[in-house]
Amino acid sequence: MTNESVIRLVFFAGIFALIAIWERSSPRRPLTTSKRNRWINNLAITLINPLLVRLLFPIVATNMALAARQHGWGLLNNIDLPYWLDLVIGIAVLDLVIYLQHVMFHAIPILWRLHMVHHADLDYDLTTGLRFHPIEILLSMVIKLSAVAALGPPAAAVLIFEILLNGMAMFNHGNIKIPLQLDRILKYFVVTPDMHRVHHSVIIRETNSNYGFNLSWWDRLFGTYLAQPAKGHEGMTIGLSQFRQPQELTLPRLLALPFTGDPGRYPINLH
Repeated sequence: MTNESVIRLVFFAGIFALIAIWERSSPRRPLTTSKRNRWINNLAITLINPLLVRLLFPIVATNMALAARQHGWGLLNNIDLPYWLDLVIGIAVLDLVIYLQHVMFHAIPILWRLHMVHHADLDYDLTTGLRFHPIEILLSMVIKLSAVAALGPPAAAVLIFEILLNGMAMFNHGNIKIPLQLDRILKYFVVTPDMHRVHHSVIIRETNSNYGFNLSWWDRLFGTYLAQPAKGHEGMTIGLSQFRQPQELTLPRLLALPFTGDPGRYPINLH
């Protein structure tokens, strides 16, 4: 898929601009720290991560799907289903894999150290959804490539999934106001900002809930859904209790955080 990078970049830029304008015109919560400093740090990580992936991986997920189809790898390449059903199954199963991966990064202490970089943000907006430690991104790439090889979805399903995952990460981390009645309906199908914001609460029980990024079904199915934060969306505190000083969350310190920072009691098996 020679135009994959262009297609993904166009969708990324368009969704980023849309959410940024929405945040400015109709914010859900007032920000508590410098937006400029946070965006510099968060967007710097956002630039580093794809460069590392391109440098270290000779193949991307869509190319893995094409290779799987060519060599007959994966479940969907060995059963006869309509193409549209292959697309639907491919997107849904890959979304489930991301949900399970997210739970794993909260459950295993050494992986939580990497994932802390995402949760240590003191505010919550679309750039939070792009802020992941480079090593976490590389591990996620290994998991994604393995899942694509094992499942054998169409390359188009992988491309659609990648666009959805990236776009939904910006949407559900957006500091945007959605009418509450509409939000209640949307949450039966997709992860909304109010649903995922609970996951970024400083309260441990709330941090370990609402792991989904795209489809909201997995949290309901596996019992990890939490409807509301205890203090409400306006009163809740974002971030981690052990990292509360903005000056300690600069780019160099964020990159060092998994090796130098206190993981606290947040991993699932520690409380």
